[in-house]
Amino acid sequence: MTTKKYIQLILILGSLTALGPFSIDMYLPGFSDIAKDLNTSVAKVSMSLSSYFIGISAGQLLYGPLLDRFGRKKPLFLGLMVYILASLGCVYVADIDSFIFLRFIQAIGSCAATVASVAMVRDLFPVKDIPKVFSLLMLVLGLSPMLAPTIGGYVTQDFGWHIVFLILFCMGIAILIASQVGLPNSYKPDHSISLKPKPIISNFLKVLKEPQFYTYAFTGAIAFSGLFTYVAASPIIFMNIYHVDAKTYGWIFAFMSVSFIGSSQLNSVLLKRFSSEQMIFAALILQSIITIVFLILSVNNLLSLYSTIVMLFLFLGCLGISNPNTAGLTMAPFAKNAGSASALMGAIQLGLGALASFAVGIFVKDSVAPMVLIMTVTTIIAFVVLNIGKRFIKNKVEIAESDDVVVGH
Repeated sequence: MTTKKYIQLILILGSLTALGPFSIDMYLPGFSDIAKDLNTSVAKVSMSLSSYFIGISAGQLLYGPLLDRFGRKKPLFLGLMVYILASLGCVYVADIDSFIFLRFIQAIGSCAATVASVAMVRDLFPVKDIPKVFSLLMLVLGLSPMLAPTIGGYVTQDFGWHIVFLILFCMGIAILIASQVGLPNSYKPDHSISLKPKPIISNFLKVLKEPQFYTYAFTGAIAFSGLFTYVAASPIIFMNIYHVDAKTYGWIFAFMSVSFIGSSQLNSVLLKRFSSEQMIFAALILQSIITIVFLILSVNNLLSLYSTIVMLFLFLGCLGISNPNTAGLTMAPFAKNAGSASALMGAIQLGLGALASFAVGIFVKDSVAPMVLIMTVTTIIAFVVLNIGKRFIKNKVEIAESDDVVVGH
């Protein structure tokens, strides 16, 4: 493969990967304005984030079998068309319920891009290059939550929140054209794959019964729901409670992403000395200590804007370490059912994330404490699940040093 072709593929796959994070993070600075325009509360607007997570969670399970049955490009085309139309609908939306519903449809569409990009990495690159390609995609994935809210903050403040969805609409069109023109047909449709519910469900059940899968998938997903809690609560915390404007909020959000991305890059260095299990264990212990201290501070009203930022920064750093390792150990046993395992892992992660962000919409109103409580509880549950689940793993499949499987938000 020529260097030019390699770069082209990485750029297109990267843009497919980035579509989801951009759709999640870019409109966050507009929460207050959306609430004003649609005559509702910021907490109700945050339900549009939950509906988006539910959409991605359901979409993961939907596209896995479709991409194997019909090849990669047809389901991708269909999904991106759905995304483009839903984004356009969000520009002209008049009430909050339609907005929440359109965000769900938008997520189902964008999910095709996420699942297809992971599948195509496996199709297009030799096995030894896959971890390197995933690391590059992780960098794109990491830059998205830094760029998206910052751009969103400026766009919202200067042009209004509707324009954010117009930009997402144009992004959808550009990515659709690039993927149809620039990506090869990397996989022949497999007509032997049944789309009847029974074989699909039994395939998912087979994956779920693997102790290594359920231990690390649930440990990772429960711990990771802290990230979704933070994303859903952050507009309320920073803009309503600490009264920062949309542009400043965008910068704070970008700064927080540095912690998550920095620690996941640090993770590759630490893996040369420690095993994935040791890293997960240490990260969860540290995360538990941080959340308990954070909770004590928040309950006693000892937090300022800056100390809240510091505590969240440390919290996200722990997630950046545990997440790639739980993902790697979850996927390690599946040479054959990798597609189903990956889709199921994503669905569990996003389903729990939707629940966490839903809880934020109900409980986080005028205090930081409910958000921190959700984070503390999920961290401790994840630690318990890890220690109970480990007892059921009889023959553990290790990840090779280079297998840096990363699935991010």
